[in-house]
Amino acid sequence: MPTSIAIFEDNSPLRESLTVLLSGVEGYIVCGGYENCAGAADVIRQHQPDIVIMDLDMPGVDGIEGLRIIKEQRPETFILMYTVFEDEDRLFQCLCGGANGYILKNSSFVYLLEAIENMLHGGAPLSPVIARKVLQSFRPPHTAYRLSDREKEVLKYLIKGYSYKMIAVHCHISLDTVRGHIRNIYSKLHVNCGREAVSKALRGNIL
Repeated sequence: MPTSIAIFEDNSPLRESLTVLLSGVEGYIVCGGYENCAGAADVIRQHQPDIVIMDLDMPGVDGIEGLRIIKEQRPETFILMYTVFEDEDRLFQCLCGGANGYILKNSSFVYLLEAIENMLHGGAPLSPVIARKVLQSFRPPHTAYRLSDREKEVLKYLIKGYSYKMIAVHCHISLDTVRGHIRNIYSKLHVNCGREAVSKALRGNIL
């Protein structure tokens, strides 16, 4: 049985191009191309595609809503988001909604084919820039601020309520050096005062 593919893409030339190219690949058959997801439930019930290639920004019912509809109708259908959007909000809405892959439209057709094969074999294909965003989301919050070890030490004493003079004594540094570290901490945490720095450190689990 050939692998059946449905395409949801509002750009007609692109949709037609994908249909022709994918239909020419041995083992694949395109069961339909659609400009939005308004009829997605009926499409899935009628054709039961193995793969859906899904655009995000479509008129009427968009790709995020289409993703939800299709996963409710037929969870086993693999959905590959195929979009120009790199922003984290849409990316994580799609991944949390059950998308099996997320690649950008500037990818080559060969890359698209590799992504489809990857999904069929249990993988979760992501364009490199998307993979970086996903990995960054799992890093501890403090890595984004790049505090030095000394700055972390000064911030720790600041959280404890120590004065600048007390921090200088405990860290064995001058008062001017403490002030310099405090300025750097404010700059890196994007805050304007000690209270904001302490609040952000505690809320963000920075230390």
